[in-house]
Amino acid sequence: MDLHPADIAEVLPEVALAQRVRVMRAAGPEKAALILYELDRDIVPPLLEALGPKRLAEVLNDMSDDDAADILGELPEPQKDQLLSLMEATEAADVRELLKYGKDTAGGIMTTEYVSLKEDMTVDEAMATLRQMGTEVETIYYVYAINEQAQLTGAMSLRELILAPLDARIEQVVNRRVITAHAWDDQEKVARLVAKYDFIAIPVVNDDNQLLGIVTVDDVLDVLEEEATEDILKLANVDAEGQDLVETSPWQRATRRLPWLIALLFGGLIAGNVIKEFSGTLEKVTALAFFITAMAGGPGNAATQSLALVVRGLATGEVDQRRLLKAVFKEAQVGIIVGLVSGSVLAVVAYLWQGETSLGLVVGLALAINITISTMLGSFFPVIIHRLGADPAVASGPFISTLMDVTSMFIYFSLATWLLL
Repeated sequence: MDLHPADIAEVLPEVALAQRVRVMRAAGPEKAALILYELDRDIVPPLLEALGPKRLAEVLNDMSDDDAADILGELPEPQKDQLLSLMEATEAADVRELLKYGKDTAGGIMTTEYVSLKEDMTVDEAMATLRQMGTEVETIYYVYAINEQAQLTGAMSLRELILAPLDARIEQVVNRRVITAHAWDDQEKVARLVAKYDFIAIPVVNDDNQLLGIVTVDDVLDVLEEEATEDILKLANVDAEGQDLVETSPWQRATRRLPWLIALLFGGLIAGNVIKEFSGTLEKVTALAFFITAMAGGPGNAATQSLALVVRGLATGEVDQRRLLKAVFKEAQVGIIVGLVSGSVLAVVAYLWQGETSLGLVVGLALAINITISTMLGSFFPVIIHRLGADPAVASGPFISTLMDVTSMFIYFSLATWLLL
C-alpha cells in the first residue's frame, strides 16, 4: 500500500464499510493510525465499531498521544474506558492525562511526545539521549531543558544543540527566555502565538511552570482551519456543529438554522411596519417604491463588509484593544466615502429615470446617510460584543442586515416626508 495516508483517507469514504475495514486491516497498525486521524470525523464511529476493540487498541497505540485523545474524546464513556484498558499502560496513561483538558485548550491539543533534557547534562550526553528516544517523539526540532522539579528552564533548536560544544552543559547553551502556553489557554490563543513567533512547536506548562507537553504546527493548522470555519458559519448564524454537506441530514441542518431565520423574519416584519407608517408618503410619491430594495440592500451589504473585516481582525489579533477604536474610526471614514459615492450615483439614476430633482436628492441623501451609519454599526457592534467577553462572530451578517433594513426604511421615508411633502 504505497499511497500516502491522506490520499487513502480521501478515497475511503467513497467505498462501503466492509471495504474500509479491509483497507485498515491491510495497512497495519502504524499506517492505519495515520489514516484514521486523517478521516472525516463523521465516518469514524462506524469504522471504529467495525474494527473491533482489540484491533482498534493496537491502532491507537501507534497514534501520537494527542491524536489518540482526539479520537477517544468523541466516544461514549464505556467505549472510551474499554479501549484505554486494552491499550499499553504507558500510552493509556498519557492519553488519560490529555483527556483531562478541554478539547479547545492548549492541554487538549498538545502532545506529550517531546524531548526534554536535564539542564545539568552535557551536550554530548544530550546527543546520545536524542539517538535513543528520537523515534519515540513527535518532533525533535526543539529540545527543552528542565530542572529536578520538571520545570521548564530553557529551550533550543536541534541546530543550536548540534553546533554547541560537546562538553558544555545544557544550562549553558539553552535560551532562557521561552515563549510558553498555559495548559488551559484557548487553542486560538496558542495558534496566534505560533503564528506570531514562527514556531514549529510551543511548550505547554502548568501553574508551576512544569513542562506538560508541546503543541506542534500541524495541530495549529487544524485549529486555524477549525476557527476560521466556525467564524464564517457564525457570520451567517449557522451552527458549526452538524453542518456536513454530505453526511448530515437535511432535517438536522434545517432545525439548526430555523430559530435564527424565524427571528430575523420578525425583524423583517418590523421593517415592513415602518413602511406602513409612511404609507401616506408612499401613496403620494409612488416613485419612492422603486428604490426600496436598493435602500435596504446597499446599507446591509456595507454593514456586512465592515462586520467581516472587524471580526477577522479581532480573531487574528490584528485588531487589539489599543487599536479597536482606531479601526472603527477608519471604517466610519470608509462609510462616508462609500456613502457619498453610492448616494451620488443613485441620485443621478433617480433623476434620469424619473426626471425629478427632488426625488434624486432624497434617494441619494438617504442612501449616503444609511451606508455611513451601516458601516459604523457593522464595525462597532462586534467591538461591543468583544468588550462584553463574548464571541464577536455572533454579531452576524443577517442580524446587521435586518437591523439596517429597519433603520434604512425609517431614514428613507422620513427624508421623503420632510423634503417631498
